[in-house]
Amino acid sequence: MLLDLSEEHKEHLAFLPQVDSSGQETRQRRVVFCGLGKEAEGARVSHDVLASVAVVAEFGRIAVEFLRRGSNPKIYDGAARKLNVSRDTVQHGVEGLTYLLTESSKLMISELDFQDSIFVLGFSEELNKLLLQLYLDNRKEIRTILSELAPDFPSYHSLEWRLDVQLASRSLRQQIKPSVTIKLHLNQNGDRNTQVLQTDPATLLHLVQQLEQALEEMKTNHCRRVVRNIK
Repeated sequence: MLLDLSEEHKEHLAFLPQVDSSGQETRQRRVVFCGLGKEAEGARVSHDVLASVAVVAEFGRIAVEFLRRGSNPKIYDGAARKLNVSRDTVQHGVEGLTYLLTESSKLMISELDFQDSIFVLGFSEELNKLLLQLYLDNRKEIRTILSELAPDFPSYHSLEWRLDVQLASRSLRQQIKPSVTIKLHLNQNGDRNTQVLQTDPATLLHLVQQLEQALEEMKTNHCRRVVRNIK
């Protein structure tokens, strides 16, 4: 399964290899390298790759920290000054990397699918390897964090029911309809609560049929793919 990255996410991630941790000083070194021959050009390319790897590694650390503790404007401001770019650019880069890691971890995609997913970004081989390692090192922790952030819905504990029927009455001229009273005992956040519902047998039978139909649909390939995507 491949990730479907939007153009906005691609634009945010495209920022990562364009700067390095030395900011303005790096650009000055690039000017000096110009015109010094192939060896100097090779050294410049090698330096750019290593610097880009350092930036992505730092952004990966910030992205994981963002998931652990939430957004921290001071971190964005510090990185923006160091890289000589705007704060919004840094924030978008972190958010793009966070999205890449969270969606990959949520779907538990394989190494090959992850590499194929980021291939469209046009990063160097070194950056692709670093992103893959970031994903492999942090996917279990990210899944744990995501599970803790998920809302805690009520879960079923037990059920009581009662059938109420009026046996006879001289004042009624229409057919007597029985009613079913259901008392649901639920668990939520470690607490127990109850819900009392009342309906007629026909409605209850229809509800049971709809639930059985939903359970059958859960066995289809389409529903299984949907469930994998939301886990």
